[in-house]
Amino acid sequence: MERKWRVRRMDSGDFTDAEAIHKLPPGVALSWGIVRQQRRGPKGELSVKKIVDAAIEIADRDGLAAVSMSRVAQSLGFTTMSLYRYITGKDDLLVLMQDAVSNIPIPPEEADKPWRQEMAEYAWACIDVFRKHPWYGDMPITSVPLTPGNLQVIDWMLRIMKPFPLTDFEKMSFLLLISSYARACGLIARDMERVIREGGSREAFTGAGYGEALRQLVKPDRFPHLHPVLMSGAYTDEAENPIGDDLDFGLERILDGIEHYMRQKTADK
Repeated sequence: MERKWRVRRMDSGDFTDAEAIHKLPPGVALSWGIVRQQRRGPKGELSVKKIVDAAIEIADRDGLAAVSMSRVAQSLGFTTMSLYRYITGKDDLLVLMQDAVSNIPIPPEEADKPWRQEMAEYAWACIDVFRKHPWYGDMPITSVPLTPGNLQVIDWMLRIMKPFPLTDFEKMSFLLLISSYARACGLIARDMERVIREGGSREAFTGAGYGEALRQLVKPDRFPHLHPVLMSGAYTDEAENPIGDDLDFGLERILDGIEHYMRQKTADK
């Protein structure tokens, strides 16, 4: 079915390059509020936000696979076709869902706050998105972030690095490094909480419940490097960890690397 869309004026005025704006995918354009369909249902019945909120509620409860235009419409008490007056299809709905949960509170800028603390806050805020919305990690990555919720988080990280003696390319590389670590940690935290929610245990997830069995199976002749680590209890999380939380430890080492890189770069000038 062909649907006609038109660009509308933003508060800041007319677009200088309407052709460039038209190249944005419909879901991305909707996230910016710069496109709308010419034909809508009765005023007040539905909105893009109501549809997205309903879809997020379904995904939080039943997973991403449970989200469909018909399921969302049913939860709102409307026909599926009613939703198409607002959102072109499921792909665009997923874009809007991702943007909505990425729109997290950004802490105010504090002049005296250490940058390492700020980066840690950024990383853990990203991790929390995966924990609060387990389906978020199932979303396919199809391009660089384009929606305002995602870009606002990126802007936060770039604010932290504003005084750094780095090029824009170096800053983007560090942003990718921290964000990728946060994503990996977020997926681990999400999966552990899912296992526990479904009746499993933290001990089973970390391997603590299988330590004795592994110590009988993992022999030094076949696993010469893993064997001593396993025997120490470090692999199955059975021994006391002197370095603290693994995720915090890894993040701190990444921050050490960033700090070392900046010192070396400054010293070379």
